[in-house]
Amino acid sequence: MTKATKLLTALPPPQRARLMALAQEVSFAEDTRIFEPGGTADRFWVIRSGAVSLDQEVTSLQRVTVASLGSGDLLGWSWLFPPHQWDFGAVAFSPVRAYEFDAAAVLALCEEDPQLGLTLVRSVAEILAYRLETTRGKLLEQYSISRRSR
Repeated sequence: MTKATKLLTALPPPQRARLMALAQEVSFAEDTRIFEPGGTADRFWVIRSGAVSLDQEVTSLQRVTVASLGSGDLLGWSWLFPPHQWDFGAVAFSPVRAYEFDAAAVLALCEEDPQLGLTLVRSVAEILAYRLETTRGKLLEQYSISRRSR
């Protein structure tokens, strides 16, 4: 896996058009917390511009950034998997413009158009695999740095 899959460009034009018919344009001001871990995952976004940081709470006083997302990136996948709760938190690192999708409407569209559903799930799986690979690399790098500094 060499590059990140972009959800909207991964869909063939007719399927992309059907999905985009459900999109709403939204924006988030810099430093806006978009969602918290454990919150209800009932939507997702495709970032049009700006940057979003995904974070994980390490202690009640400390959060660690686990990924940075930008233009074209998928924000949120927990809507696709039970129990439909966010695994991470997300905050706008800069002003963000995005397409927002209601999960229930997208899932209904996937039931109506199984080919779109399969393509969408495969694309999300590729995105997750890429992010897992990237995170693994960061963890290995961090581990080797901490071992060298001992």
